Amino acid sequence: MKKKLVISTGAGISAESGISTFRDSGGLWEKYPVMEICSADGFRRNPALVHNFYNERRKDLLEAQPNKAHIGLVELEKDFDVYVITQNVDDLHERAGSKNITHLHGELMKVRALDDESKVYKLSAEACETSPETIIDGHHVRPHIVFFQEAVPNMEKAVELVEKADIFVVIGTSLNVYPAAGLLHYVKKGAPVFYIDPNPAPVPDWVTVIKATASEGVEILAKKLQELK
Repeated sequence: MKKKLVISTGAGISAESGISTFRDSGGLWEKYPVMEICSADGFRRNPALVHNFYNERRKDLLEAQPNKAHIGLVELEKDFDVYVITQNVDDLHERAGSKNITHLHGELMKVRALDDESKVYKLSAEACETSPETIIDGHHVRPHIVFFQEAVPNMEKAVELVEKADIFVVIGTSLNVYPAAGLLHYVKKGAPVFYIDPNPAPVPDWVTVIKATASEGVEILAKKLQELK
């Protein structure tokens, strides 16, 4: 029986594909007023601005491709029962071929009905621009993104996955974004934990730090995991 390998990914894994991070130096939040384009209040004040912001993000995403780190995680499915929990709103894990993905902060290529959040629609590459006037199946829509001031609906599912993990890996995150950063504390005692980042945040001494980019780190990780199969 394959061991359950749960992997939490952040902006660092997609940065190598050319996706701009939000928090790092030179990131999107230095260029845009964060509470205007990424908060529930901002969306209520100026929905057109928010729609336009995410239209631009979709254009960037359509030009990006999965990198070696995304593909390396798919390769791990040969030997492990792999589950990816991502803070990223891109679809690069899906396009690389990962099978089990939980999005904590929403999905850029989807929108949902303003009057019924259970109605979620996938946008096509050919028709991925939206506005406050966009109507799908009779519904005005909004980006399928978890804004600031909103709950993280998949957090409970993520916690359950981490609690059952035989091995837990964190890739490309500052570990400053809560509640996702708190996942580390749900790992069962004795389960190996790895943290891949070129500029790792301080972590407990029971975490094995791999100081490397996501692509380099996943390659190193794969070799280390061969001993834990």
